[in-house]
Amino acid sequence: MYKKYILTLTISFFVFISGYGQFAIRYQVVPPKPADSIDIAYYSKKNGLGAATQNFSINMGLWAFNRYIAKQHYAYINIHTIKKNLKHSWVWDNDDMGNNMFLHPYHGSLYYNSARARGYNYWESGLFTLGGSAMWELFMENEYPSINDIMATPIGGLALGETLYRTSDLVLDDRRVGMNRFGRELAGFLISPMRGLTRVINGDAWKTRATSGKQFGTPDVSVEISAGVRTLELRGQVLDKGVGAALDINIQYGDRFADESEKPYDYFTFRSNLNGQGSQPLLSQLNILGRLYVTDLVNTEKDFLSLGFYQHFDYYDSDTISDVSNKIPYKICTPASFGAGLIYKSNRTRNFHFDAYLHANLVILGGALSDHYVVDMRNYNLASGFSTKVGFDLAYKDRISLSGRYEVYRMFTWKGYPKDVDWDNIDVHEFNYQGDRSQAILHAISLRTDLKLRNHLFLTGVFYNYTRDTNYRYFDDVFSKTYEGRLMLTYKF
Repeated sequence: MYKKYILTLTISFFVFISGYGQFAIRYQVVPPKPADSIDIAYYSKKNGLGAATQNFSINMGLWAFNRYIAKQHYAYINIHTIKKNLKHSWVWDNDDMGNNMFLHPYHGSLYYNSARARGYNYWESGLFTLGGSAMWELFMENEYPSINDIMATPIGGLALGETLYRTSDLVLDDRRVGMNRFGRELAGFLISPMRGLTRVINGDAWKTRATSGKQFGTPDVSVEISAGVRTLELRGQVLDKGVGAALDINIQYGDRFADESEKPYDYFTFRSNLNGQGSQPLLSQLNILGRLYVTDLVNTEKDFLSLGFYQHFDYYDSDTISDVSNKIPYKICTPASFGAGLIYKSNRTRNFHFDAYLHANLVILGGALSDHYVVDMRNYNLASGFSTKVGFDLAYKDRISLSGRYEVYRMFTWKGYPKDVDWDNIDVHEFNYQGDRSQAILHAISLRTDLKLRNHLFLTGVFYNYTRDTNYRYFDDVFSKTYEGRLMLTYKF
């Protein structure tokens, strides 16, 4: 568990690399260039002891901060609390969504990149992430170890960790010196702190080499930044609270239409939204899509179709708009999700570009807003289930485009509390339930259009519709709908 101000700091670091997903109109930042074999060999040397020691130090340092500076009650540990945790069964905890579904995966990314920066690959680094999470859950808190944390931290840590690691690789350059080198190392540290720390410990942060040191070369990367206005509510009595500033920072990394197997995350995308809007959370949306494997099914002059296996990280968060509306519009999260996906591209026309995709996923861990469960800091149901995503991109040259997305999540909360709970006398740390016994169908539909104004500058309009249909075992069913709009200026690098 972590304080909200730590969440704000980590979001500030993370937002540097957040993004929208597939681009209908795309520009390359720089021409792609393969990695140098010298760089690959130099940074592929494994050091398991160094990675494990660094993860142990991460946990000890964070525990010390919580215990002696923040003085958090859960950080007062001793041999008795450790024995209790080892003997007790694992539980579903009652932390808020930002902690459970974002900060824990971010913490997992620190474990992950301690190993990744010492020569381990995606899968091997995941084992270090699992070990670091298990240490924290069993030994570093006086509360029972959490089932949802041991899933969200390592699995979500894989997604955040690999994308942060690869993004830091874009800015680092071992050939540079002086202030240019310092600025690159600082940026790399902020993006991937554990990689930056490892470079300091190994001396690579100031060592000059004949090659760039980029482990992935210069990939095919596109970046866009959008800034403007976002609205969640247009009714007159809450209009002032429902409208605010918005910022999107979007990245597409790698070749989306690759026709053969790649390394994990040789292709990934981001989709995010940040707000300056009343009571709304700073981070309202974050979507990661990372490809683990791909093969082509059709590859002709006119059509392309690939089948791939993907990792998904989805996070949609909102809070009560105002006292007048007295409602939370939506909360949807799936930090642990994998599935198969089809990507199609048409090469049949010269001036029009069209592509589409379809994903079917297993949600190992997710969450959805509850109308009844409010225990400690949690007002959402933990769940598992499946999701489906479909979408398309249509563009005329590089002048105007239209993109559509449809996501549906079917979430099952199978360990619900009994009907006759005495809510006034529960112990929040002993209340071991996923939430309301329920099943929820969650829809997120979006349309986006981009109109070119000049050079790389576009006028962007985005519309979202969030729908939730929750079927409760002990309560009446609830159906809710929320609309969101964004009007922004977008610069495509």
